[in-house]
Amino acid sequence: MSVTRTSLTMLIATFSIAGCAKTPIVASAAVPAPSAALRAPSAALSAPPGSVAVSRAEARTPAAGSRPATVAERPPLSEFRTIDALKDIHFDFDRYDIRTDAAKVLDADAAWLNDNSRTLVLIEGHADERGTNEYNLVLGDRRAKATLDYLVSRGVQGSRITVISYGEERPVCRERTEACWAKNRRAHFLVKAE
Repeated sequence: MSVTRTSLTMLIATFSIAGCAKTPIVASAAVPAPSAALRAPSAALSAPPGSVAVSRAEARTPAAGSRPATVAERPPLSEFRTIDALKDIHFDFDRYDIRTDAAKVLDADAAWLNDNSRTLVLIEGHADERGTNEYNLVLGDRRAKATLDYLVSRGVQGSRITVISYGEERPVCRERTEACWAKNRRAHFLVKAE
């Protein structure tokens, strides 16, 4: 009995000292692993400080027969603007899978983008303030890429889309409540005519 009690005491002590790992992000879609731009933000495209930019070529592997975009082809971020036709989507805490309500919004966004095929798209990935800056940059990137993958699955050309992650750096709400944090966990769209 003392061996069992000792084993149990050691097990409890181990968990007390080590703690529990943060719940991993689970995605329902296959999203690529973080790119080199995430590991070395200074090597990213000319993006504002505190953001991670990923070129269209990095954002997805080009389909057969298409040529990959290069960093030089992307217009400056200042040339993109928000429009009312494309609506933001939101994500659950610590997740980057597309929710059912977000899929309906993305279906409408994809229809608009397919009707306006000469428009370039910038998808911004955002997170709430919980977590480290680095973690939230990666999470924002995965949210933007999951959004890109969904739009591509609806016929939007991936070569028209650039993704960027701002992590927690650009909140739309600054209160420390769940309702506010939910507004910050989003993918936001900006466009530029080609």
